[in-house]
Amino acid sequence: MHDRPLAISLAIPLTLILAAAEDTGSKFVSFEVPLWVWIAFLAAITIMLVVDLLVVHRTPHEISIKAAGIESAVWISIGLAFTGVIFWWQGGQASGEYLAGYLIEESLSIDNVFVWAVIFSYFGIPGKYQFRVLFWGIFGALVLRAVFIFAGLRLLETFDWVIYVFGVFLLFTAWRIYKHDQADIHPEDNPVLKLVQKVIPSTPELDGQKLFTRKHGRLLATPLFAVLILVETTDVIFAVDSIPAIFAVSHEEFIVYSSNAFAILGLRALYFLMAGMQGRFRYLNAGLGVILAFVGVKMLLTQVYHMPTWISLSVIAAVLTVTIWASLRAESRDEGPPPGGDGGSPVTVPPGDDSGGATE
Repeated sequence: MHDRPLAISLAIPLTLILAAAEDTGSKFVSFEVPLWVWIAFLAAITIMLVVDLLVVHRTPHEISIKAAGIESAVWISIGLAFTGVIFWWQGGQASGEYLAGYLIEESLSIDNVFVWAVIFSYFGIPGKYQFRVLFWGIFGALVLRAVFIFAGLRLLETFDWVIYVFGVFLLFTAWRIYKHDQADIHPEDNPVLKLVQKVIPSTPELDGQKLFTRKHGRLLATPLFAVLILVETTDVIFAVDSIPAIFAVSHEEFIVYSSNAFAILGLRALYFLMAGMQGRFRYLNAGLGVILAFVGVKMLLTQVYHMPTWISLSVIAAVLTVTIWASLRAESRDEGPPPGGDGGSPVTVPPGDDSGGATE
């Protein structure tokens, strides 16, 4: 079964976290980042994206759960390994802030993955074409989140009281996520999609993995373009939730953006791994709500008590571990003695399956 490796990957061993989270006593780490470091980092991100698109996924194909599990483990390992780079470069407090930010972004991204599954199901996009849409979606997310991060940090530097606005907003978001139900998602009601369909000439027919196609001399948008718009829209919505959350553990631009970038890079593989498992993580929203509520309270108490990074890491890791363990235990209990029909075979994500496990 693929659930146990997934749980191990997401619930990082607590001893590793605490070892990397050595605090120096100051509130947040701050350091100068030379321009060449930014250029090298962005170049490395670009190279990884290009290799993933042109080498690993050069031709359209459906991605099996086994392959998605391997790719997820690789991307998560890269994200975690960067903790060591930060530790070598800037020390324990900086690496602790990076790891806390990475954990927050990675955990909050899981809900985003399930929303993507609903969108692909609604449009009936075959699995072999989904990767290309997600590639451009991830690329756009890296750009849009940079705008959110730098704008948000400028606000914090200019107006100290904004931290309390973020804190209250995160508490509200925590309750909203806790009460969230995937069945309540209706892509057809998205106002951005309606606007795109009115403004841009479109066709309901796919043309391979092309975003645009030409028919009778007219350039028309395919359903893949509409899906890409929805993917970008949902990422903006989730960024509004997750970016303020990461400000609770770090105010250093490079740490905030790099932790976001590495969390986002692995989202495509995580999607193909988890898209068919919505029903298996029944307590996920509760866990994410607890994490957001925790960082919201941490923000509201920032002037009274600055919580050390190791405490933040411990709480986040503990919540993720308990959420995943309880969900998998409940799923195993409900399945009963006869095993499910999927076993461990390499099953691909069905384009029209949003039934919450009806095919299992």
